[in-house]
Amino acid sequence: MKRQSLLLLVFAILLVPALRAGEDAKKVSDFTLDDYNGVKHSLSDYKSSKVIVLMFIATQCPVSNAYDDRMVALQKDYAAKGVTFIGINANKQESAEEVKNHAKEHGFVFPILKDWNNVIADRLGASVTPETYVLNSKFEILYHGRIDDSQRENRVSSKDLRAALDEVLGGKPVSLKETKAFGCSIKRVQ
Repeated sequence: MKRQSLLLLVFAILLVPALRAGEDAKKVSDFTLDDYNGVKHSLSDYKSSKVIVLMFIATQCPVSNAYDDRMVALQKDYAAKGVTFIGINANKQESAEEVKNHAKEHGFVFPILKDWNNVIADRLGASVTPETYVLNSKFEILYHGRIDDSQRENRVSSKDLRAALDEVLGGKPVSLKETKAFGCSIKRVQ
């Protein structure tokens, strides 16, 4: 009888946190922002995607700009797998026209939205560019952090965003749910 009780206790210890993990998942509430052409985009417009990646990016930040080609490659590699990429520019000094020109120059084919008053950046706690959030179709945050571990592409040893996307698309839980994003601080309106 003691052995059964011990097994039940071990089972409960292992199962309860797993059940709570689903309940405690942080969710992003729906939002609407204009892109650089003034067209409104709501997060709910993309709910049919398997995965949504929100990327806080900048036009003037050298760290964010070092990732431009990697962002294009990520979108190219994962779009056909049901992943939607959405860029968000929350820097007060970067105009919609500047964001538009930057997107064209670097071949961004994903929407870039302008968060003029830092509402979404504040809601998510985004602080630097680039900084990413991986969401499922329920808008639960599955991964938050950096794209990879080095601004210099030839020094990358950990492709964190790709690993998270591969795990989600493979039906697995994300093993590393958060990493420290690094880059230029988001220039807020305050």
